[in-house]
Amino acid sequence: MEDKDKQIQSLLETFNPITLDQMSNIKLMNRIDTKYVTTKRQLIELLQLVHDKYYVQTIGTTTICPYRTTYFDTNEHTMYMQHHNKYAKRTKVRVRTYLTSDDLTYLEVKNKNNHGRTKKKRIRVDSLEASKQTEGAEELVRRKTGLSLQSMHYVVQNEFDRITLVNMAKTERLTIDFNINFYNYETGNNADSDQLVIIELKRDGNIFSPICTILRDLHIHPTGFSKCCIGMVWTDENLRNNNFKQKVRNLAKINADERYLKEHQSIN
Repeated sequence: MEDKDKQIQSLLETFNPITLDQMSNIKLMNRIDTKYVTTKRQLIELLQLVHDKYYVQTIGTTTICPYRTTYFDTNEHTMYMQHHNKYAKRTKVRVRTYLTSDDLTYLEVKNKNNHGRTKKKRIRVDSLEASKQTEGAEELVRRKTGLSLQSMHYVVQNEFDRITLVNMAKTERLTIDFNINFYNYETGNNADSDQLVIIELKRDGNIFSPICTILRDLHIHPTGFSKCCIGMVWTDENLRNNNFKQKVRNLAKINADERYLKEHQSIN
């Protein structure tokens, strides 16, 4: 575990815990999402500032939970192109596994409408491999996307660590993803982003959030970022990617800048 990961873990011990049962009424399956992209260095600053304003989700004694997500798409990359072409209404179909919860696994469909609101529907499946054969899976995907799950295949998978914070009023969740690794099923390529942090604020409408001012003060600003799309672009150089090129450049810069900083500090 690198030094920054140890610092993050240590800082989480200063937060009050909240259990999954206590979070049961904060599902936010119909919500407004706001994403922010930053670095582990800035995440450490952020955690130092908000430890008295948020609970940290705790499962047993675990505050950092590993996830695995596998995305489906058609041969034409229908859902990827919706996002690339900046459609306001777009869809993702994925299987998510919670690796600290006995590999609890769901098939999920996420729909984003033209008002910026995200709705998610999901059903329990035994595993990624069993997802297409699960009762109700085909009907869910057809109803929510107009496409057949049977016509889709795995395109990209990511694994990452997640911290989940809940504000004291229990009206919002903040997910913080880092140590993100990608695998592309179509090319066989892997990529990892050791310094990237993706923060996502999830709330039911534009209610007050204590985090927004703090993020602004740290010069961390809202930005669109899809782990699915960026993972596909980063691991497939032949994929059409005009509208994602700048994000991929920024991602490379984040990793390069942090490596330079680490090397420079060691010299001094």
